[in-house]
Amino acid sequence: MTALDYAQALIAFESPSSVSNLPITDWIEGKLHELGFETERLEYDDANGARKASVAGRVGPGDGGIAYFGHTDVVPAPDWFSDTHGPFDPHVTNGRLYGRGSCDMKGSIACMLAAVEQVPTAALRQPVYITCTADEEIGYGGAKSVAERSTLFRQMVAGRSRGIIGEPTMLEVIYGHKGTMMIRAVSRGRAAHSSTREGTNANLAMIPFLAEMKAIHDETEKDPAWHNDEFDPPTISWNIGINDFTYAANITPPQSVCTVSARAMPGQDMEGLIDRARKAAAAHGITFDLLNSHAPLYIDRQSEFVQEMLALAGRTKAGTVAYGTDGCILTALDNLLVCGPGDIAQAHTADEFITLDQLEGGADVFTKLIRHWCC
Repeated sequence: MTALDYAQALIAFESPSSVSNLPITDWIEGKLHELGFETERLEYDDANGARKASVAGRVGPGDGGIAYFGHTDVVPAPDWFSDTHGPFDPHVTNGRLYGRGSCDMKGSIACMLAAVEQVPTAALRQPVYITCTADEEIGYGGAKSVAERSTLFRQMVAGRSRGIIGEPTMLEVIYGHKGTMMIRAVSRGRAAHSSTREGTNANLAMIPFLAEMKAIHDETEKDPAWHNDEFDPPTISWNIGINDFTYAANITPPQSVCTVSARAMPGQDMEGLIDRARKAAAAHGITFDLLNSHAPLYIDRQSEFVQEMLALAGRTKAGTVAYGTDGCILTALDNLLVCGPGDIAQAHTADEFITLDQLEGGADVFTKLIRHWCC
């Protein structure tokens, strides 16, 4: 099968993060077996009770080699641009493959499967690992299960396999990306008609908390200690959201919810900011939850691994990205970078696509990696 064949088959599975991904995982696991891989399956139930699975596979002897990581979940597509071809009905036109996940990141998985087909198993002297995770789009649940439970992942770490996160980078070599952090603060009040004194307006406690959140935002935008010019934007992007869920102006708001997300860069300690937000919430009687906090991915851009990857990918300079990947969780691997086909600007869009040139190029690059590091 070509990368295009694999991508079309993968897109046809309706696998948004809100539903079980077992059907697409079953299919990938079956293909891995056909290609000679031994596999390891890691299942769990998500917070909504949907059964999820990640699958890791290995082919080839010895230690080290290459370890590829992709995810099978996609974001929803409620506003898909075409009535003729739905988001899970792959369609090729004008040199592009359209479909949800074509870019992020079923196209990349397709390239890696196609690459494995190009290298005879008998030629392998070091292993090829392929891991496909669940729930990357909603909190890295599958990657967490791999990092915590996978025997094959422990082999990758012990053997110092060369890890490739196949997220869309237009096949540019990415040596670092930002981490993720999200907090949720909730102020509670009591609903009533606003013409009376019976209600308690939850926003009144939230307002001073928001003032502190804005102060943190302003400080991190201005203070060079929170800047890193290796990234664009070079700040942690302290992003404040607010909603009181009140549907009429004459209702005293019974709750007020603030969310804050931020993206740490290497060497930045977010704990001080998180603690500052937590103390501000406590001072105003607001409940506070740290929903997640994950470290950035970062390796030395001058390392032998990065330099070899640049040569194999036909690039002269490695870069960084602002978005996060499963690499936030898989940091036990010493050698781990991001490189995959497709343009991140097309990910999550109403007309998501990947160009056929990128599919072909991705399969070619991944084939070179296998031949160089495993044969």
